[in-house]
Amino acid sequence: MIYINQFFLNIFNQLRQIYLCSKLYDKRISKINNKDLIYKPSPHFLSSLFKYDKKIKIENFSVDAVWKSEKLNNKEFKRLNNFFWILSLDLKSSKKTVQSFITYWINKNQKYDNRSWNSDLTAKRIISWLSCHNLTYDESDKHYKNSFNILIQKQTNHLINEIKRSELIDDKLIICASIILVGLCYKNERSYLSFGSNLLKKISKETLDNYCFPKSRNVKQLVFYLKYFVLIREWYKESQTEIPEYINETIHYLGQGYAFIWQSINCDLLFNGNTNSSNESFDGYLERLGYKFKNESQELGGYIIFKNKKICLAMDIGSTPNAKYTKDYQAGALSFEILSNGKKLISNCGYYKKANNNLNRISKSSSAQNTLTIDDHSSCQFNKIDNSWIIKKGIKILKKDSIFKKDYWKINASHNGYQKKYNSIHEREIEFYPEQMTFIGKDTILKKKNYNYKFDIRFHFEPTVKLMKTQDNKTILIELADEGWKFTCENHDINIDNGLYFGNKNLYTDNQNIFIAGISNKQTENIRWEIKKI
Repeated sequence: MIYINQFFLNIFNQLRQIYLCSKLYDKRISKINNKDLIYKPSPHFLSSLFKYDKKIKIENFSVDAVWKSEKLNNKEFKRLNNFFWILSLDLKSSKKTVQSFITYWINKNQKYDNRSWNSDLTAKRIISWLSCHNLTYDESDKHYKNSFNILIQKQTNHLINEIKRSELIDDKLIICASIILVGLCYKNERSYLSFGSNLLKKISKETLDNYCFPKSRNVKQLVFYLKYFVLIREWYKESQTEIPEYINETIHYLGQGYAFIWQSINCDLLFNGNTNSSNESFDGYLERLGYKFKNESQELGGYIIFKNKKICLAMDIGSTPNAKYTKDYQAGALSFEILSNGKKLISNCGYYKKANNNLNRISKSSSAQNTLTIDDHSSCQFNKIDNSWIIKKGIKILKKDSIFKKDYWKINASHNGYQKKYNSIHEREIEFYPEQMTFIGKDTILKKKNYNYKFDIRFHFEPTVKLMKTQDNKTILIELADEGWKFTCENHDINIDNGLYFGNKNLYTDNQNIFIAGISNKQTENIRWEIKKI
């Protein structure tokens, strides 16, 4: 049945491509009002989304040399056709030259093309063309403006037809933003603005929880949502159009999540698809626009964060999201990270995002997180669907409680990820004594039936952290910049192992980890470990 369904799906997609390339479809999306561009958005609003440096002179390139190149790979093709390179142009660049590039594109791409009219690419192109109006539109003749306006609205009509077919949530948000911008720029509230606004509201309800934290529990997605909601709000504000209340409310809650997971600690926590970022520039962007967020909560989105002036302890105590939100989810239930004076003492390995790559699967495994694995199995099971590893069976948090006092912290939680295969529950408790600068952890394996299996608990470190085992084999010394810590474990062997660190986007480097290994032969197995500053 799977092969039969796939066969008919392929037939349907082929017929649909024929329809999209037909004169009938072209006529359908060509029904436009052809209004003039009224609102012209400020290009600096895009500075939170894209890094650019105004150094490139458009005069250094010829239209033929750029567009007729047959050596463009897919990544280069996308960069060229989304037109965000306009943001990097020197403002003194010739408007006529820029507009000649757009004219060439319009002449070659007036009708739908599967590659250049890709929904994500089209949405970004619309945003860049309209936001860079000072180069793409201003001081042009009537014929050019007419062609420009027609194709903007024609592409928007195509996006309205296609947005429901887009599977990626992030792409849908970008498409919504482009449709809303067209509605504001051409003052076409009925067709574009209301459609984009209503769809944006629907998407946010479907993908954000009651506190506007992404249901994927993905930190990068939270920041992505906040950036686009702020961008859309600024467009409404600048165009003097009434801002929908749900946009203000969503920004408020997204901002609280951003303050909780980033601004309160000013460091990236490597949970569930997150990597090291440059959010400092986004902080400056928010400050310039007058956005201030504050959150004194200690738990949000399935994460708990305890901190004082010197130490920060963060732990993943959330259940697995619905499978459709797990494209970038990692099997790191009860994993934790520790920061000491702003430096990462204990760090998860990070995330290798490139799909269809074995490193992506490795970075999703429980062994790449600071948590327990049984028989080299992760706490979650993954299925490969469309080159992405999606959750087949996740975990559920069974209990959680915490204490946060000036002289004593405690986090306790358990999950059922090993229950079906091994009849076992993993429970973790971490205590911290601030005066002694000591962490005491206890990992407990609770079995319904007693049988033997191997277990490992790993504690990963950033590549710059140095580890050394003492001669008595009972202690591992940790050198963190100018700080010294020691790791010990009662009744179990500890060793140092080599691993991979994925903290920087789509890169990897060697790192080290401490691991506790053993054979569980009791119905209740307690593994006690300690990390103490020296």
